[in-house]
Amino acid sequence: MNMLKAKQTLTPEMLHKIDAYWRAANYLSVGQIYLYDNPLLKRPLELSDIKQMLLGHWGTTPGQNFIYAHLNRVIKQFDLDMIYVSGPGHGGPTVVANTYLEGTYSEIYPEISQDEDGLRKLFIQFSFPGGIPSHASPECPGSIHEGGELGYSLSHSFGAVFDNPDLIVACVVGDGEAETGPLATAWHSNKFLNPANDGAVLPILHLNGYKIANPTVLARIEHEELDQLFRGYGWTPYFVEGDDPELMHEAMAEALDVCIQQIQSIQHDARENGNLKRPRWPMIVLKSPKGWTGPKVVDGVPIEGTFHAHQVPISNPAAHPGHLQLLEDWLRSYRPEELFDDGGRLKPELAELAPTGNRRMGANPHANGGMLLRDLKMPNYRDYAVDIPTPGVQGIGDTHVLGRFIRDVIQMNSDQQNFRVFGPDETASNGLEAVFDVTSRQWDARTAPNDEFLAPAGRVMEMLSEHQCEGWLEGYLLTGRHGLFNCYEAFIHIVDSMFNQHAKWLKVTNGLPWRHKIASLNYLLASHVWRQDHNGFTHQDPGFIDHVVNKKASVVRVYLPPDANCLLSVMDHCLRSRHYVNAVIAGKHPAPQWLTMEAAEKHCAAGIGIWDWASNDDGGEPDVVMACCGDVPTLETLAAVSIMREHLPELKIRVVNVVDLMKLQPDTEHPHGLSDDDFDELFTKDKQVIFAFHAYPWLIHRLTYRRTNHENIHVRGYKEEGTITTPFDMTVLNDLDRFHLVMDTIDRLPKTGKRGQTVKQQMADKLVEHRKYICKNGLDMPEVRNWKWSVS
Repeated sequence: MNMLKAKQTLTPEMLHKIDAYWRAANYLSVGQIYLYDNPLLKRPLELSDIKQMLLGHWGTTPGQNFIYAHLNRVIKQFDLDMIYVSGPGHGGPTVVANTYLEGTYSEIYPEISQDEDGLRKLFIQFSFPGGIPSHASPECPGSIHEGGELGYSLSHSFGAVFDNPDLIVACVVGDGEAETGPLATAWHSNKFLNPANDGAVLPILHLNGYKIANPTVLARIEHEELDQLFRGYGWTPYFVEGDDPELMHEAMAEALDVCIQQIQSIQHDARENGNLKRPRWPMIVLKSPKGWTGPKVVDGVPIEGTFHAHQVPISNPAAHPGHLQLLEDWLRSYRPEELFDDGGRLKPELAELAPTGNRRMGANPHANGGMLLRDLKMPNYRDYAVDIPTPGVQGIGDTHVLGRFIRDVIQMNSDQQNFRVFGPDETASNGLEAVFDVTSRQWDARTAPNDEFLAPAGRVMEMLSEHQCEGWLEGYLLTGRHGLFNCYEAFIHIVDSMFNQHAKWLKVTNGLPWRHKIASLNYLLASHVWRQDHNGFTHQDPGFIDHVVNKKASVVRVYLPPDANCLLSVMDHCLRSRHYVNAVIAGKHPAPQWLTMEAAEKHCAAGIGIWDWASNDDGGEPDVVMACCGDVPTLETLAAVSIMREHLPELKIRVVNVVDLMKLQPDTEHPHGLSDDDFDELFTKDKQVIFAFHAYPWLIHRLTYRRTNHENIHVRGYKEEGTITTPFDMTVLNDLDRFHLVMDTIDRLPKTGKRGQTVKQQMADKLVEHRKYICKNGLDMPEVRNWKWSVS
């Protein structure tokens, strides 16, 4: 077992200074939670000096301050390029205090100056209206990981070091956070790290024993079991345990020295000697009391080392006589007069412990990734166009066409190494198999003779965990690179919460001028609801679109290209974009192709438009608008239009196709939205609109409810009907098929008269014929399978 014994790693002077620096960070952390005034305790504490609402989390903070102080030392000693990821949920006091002490905070926010007045403002703003959150939020320099939701710190950290050979991420993992599924799986990320081309992650498990009200699992298993657990994950753990500050400083210094030297040795062996055998990377287990150095007992209740230290240990000084003195004693225990001069500035002999310039973890450019972002080298997407002699020619599957384009994006950026494809074992399944012409999946574990496309270095990252793929990609983007996440549409829901956090990060950083824009988070959702007939009901869910639309309009975009040429145009735009979440939904199965590349470019640039070649209203007033959004809804709409144009030729039909879903919103709600006048030009003010939509119908109503003609918009989409069946039957089960669309149109147009009723009966008969045919033959009717666009 690697139970390091304290030895003379630190000189007495260095030990004294690190301890003082740690005390300074602890003092600032307590001050952030409690103090409204009197920041240096120049007079006895009064109730008026205390915030009236006390918010924040103390329990994790002193241990993280301890870690940060020691990381500063090794950064200077080894000249490290390092950033800090605070995994425990509410690590805000730590990162704010330490970036303030190192000077970064005041450089970004000059009003939070390094003096008594600045300290007062620093304290007041924390968890205060108009101030900053209690997490390691975007507002804090040096942060790429907020920690408002637990479980993603380690996957973010690994994403940050892919293709960053000189970077080390010190990732503090809370022992409560370690109980989450994503974090537990993330320990396996070491099987995907290439020591020759990638940087390193130094996990530090912060084992302080408790969550909000319960002990943590890892704190209550035997030491031997914990050691075996991490060795089983492939790590070499080093344990730093205790509560005596002097002994703990020595042990932590020794552990960090050993870990950094091991990391450098592993990388040197890989880069100079070509040894790519998977190493056992080092990690640290720091076992210290929860709420270390805080109050031991309050009102007879033990605090330090218990769950009672989790949030605000002294919760209401105004209501409890004696608590004010207890708080003052706590603050004075850090001896602030030894740490700050009379003006409130950290004493020079302590300030010099922090690294300088960009070596400060708060100032490291990797933690403000847009500073490092370089444009992708992009092939001309027009070179991959599908030839469309007439609308409706059969295609090989839209994502298969896109795969060739993505392949060449990878190839063209191989020198920059700043683009990767992420996905949960589905890159080939989703139609992007062409990428394996030029790259492999990155994989640093053992291989077998029958394995395909596995290599220590690759541009494709696959692990059967949507959480890891999302977290890796987010870390990769946040540190200044580009990427694409491909996933089955139904299972992208697994990362709903992660998407939430990233979208919120983008929204907040939009308002921070010092934060540089990062590359967009691009989702390609294939294997979608309408072509999951072979996998059945569990694989049929298009609801991620609804989830995306809930987020701030300034950061979300949703695209449903109807064919391969539109998909190429959309994806080129998405990969070039900045600071958005782009959700692109596309099919992988052979499907009709509608637009030439020239027409597709114009259509995608507009985001919505009338397809004149499919319409017969001749630019006048239509009798009905047939609208569609998504590849299968477009196919079924055009099939319905061809039926009506043949059997009801007097009917004036306008076909409107939607690529950019947000076009349906008013321009007052979304920057891509149409004005009311433009919307009315497309959908009319009073005509019936039959809208075939890829996802749940109510989303269209939500986006259009304020439009003039909303009461005449009738949406057909997925209504939670599905099973293992044929592709066309999926549309029938949800009333999205061509026959139902024709019947629906006739029902809403009394002018079709008896002729319309005859056609409607024919459609009903077709549905009966369809059911009998698939139950007997197991596939769709020839007239459906072989249908081609044709109108007289």
